[in-house]
Amino acid sequence: MRHRIAVVGGGPAGLTFARVMHRHGHLVDVLEREPSRDSRPPGGALDMHAGMGQLALSKAGLLAEFQALSRPEGQAMRILDTDGTVLRDWPARPDDQANPEIDRGQLRDLLLGPLDVQWGRAVTEVAPGVGDGALVRFADGREETFDLVIGADGAWSRVRPALSPVVPHYTGVTYVETSLDDVDTRHPDLARMIGDGSMAVYGVNRAVVAQRNSGGHVKVGAQFRAPLDERADMDDAEVVRAGLLEMFDGWADPVLDLLRHGTAFAYRPLYVLPVSHTWTHVPGVTLLGDAAHLMPPLGAGANLAMLEGAELAEAVAASDDLDGAVRAFEEQMWARASRWAKITGDGLERLVSSDPTQALALFDEVQPS
Repeated sequence: MRHRIAVVGGGPAGLTFARVMHRHGHLVDVLEREPSRDSRPPGGALDMHAGMGQLALSKAGLLAEFQALSRPEGQAMRILDTDGTVLRDWPARPDDQANPEIDRGQLRDLLLGPLDVQWGRAVTEVAPGVGDGALVRFADGREETFDLVIGADGAWSRVRPALSPVVPHYTGVTYVETSLDDVDTRHPDLARMIGDGSMAVYGVNRAVVAQRNSGGHVKVGAQFRAPLDERADMDDAEVVRAGLLEMFDGWADPVLDLLRHGTAFAYRPLYVLPVSHTWTHVPGVTLLGDAAHLMPPLGAGANLAMLEGAELAEAVAASDDLDGAVRAFEEQMWARASRWAKITGDGLERLVSSDPTQALALFDEVQPS
């Protein structure tokens, strides 16, 4: 039996679900509020874990294409002290496929492939209880019914209220992001300091991190504990830069140069959902990824989201009982996601803490010896 299914959100979770369904001969409606695929920058790089994101790509038939695009060298990690001393240096092994990096834009384009995304379809509300399915209301006033609506629309999901009253809460940590272009030619000293992958410096309740993307592009982030600033203005880059340089005053000049040479700045307070966020099952609606279990961005979120999208697609494609397949999937997702939410929540507490040695100890625990 063919079902009419909509996935709300054209990020990694939604696109993976749609791509695996497509591989099994099922078309779904992908509803994305952004007006086009290139309407805003896609963001930084992601590391795809062998048993999670890469497994999802394998289920979509895209693993070989991913491996051709990915950067195993991006797994390199370097930790510096605030005075610029290298404390730890983990070079990448060329044949290591445990967590290779890929730019978000490259991953998005890989997943899009033959999919026909409905761009500019902003969902405002989902109302379950329409038969065995749900009604979707759009910002333009239109309404459509589906047998299943999947909310893969991120932290501030418009689908989540159909299942849960819970909203994300602020972690106490804010991330201000900037970037450097053509770092190898324009800033060779910084390129050498960063290395082939990522670099981080941890101080008291604050950190500076840098992550290579492809093409000489580097994402730089200042992380710090502070009250939520709902009026933060990032438009004046020089004012933002001056504030950050004051916050990190006394740190090594090369580290501060990452902020001095950054271009535009973006304010990203980190929000999370409760560690064990679940809901009473409702026929016709479910959630994936950040919409279901928003957690600190420490490498698990996108991987979980993609694996969930692939697993739900396989379950739906293989079953004549749509609601039963979704219900079983949710139970599996909740158990795994709660484990990762606890891991990443504890990790954030250690990475941005009053004791910088906690960050170093955490890396010692997770990096290969």
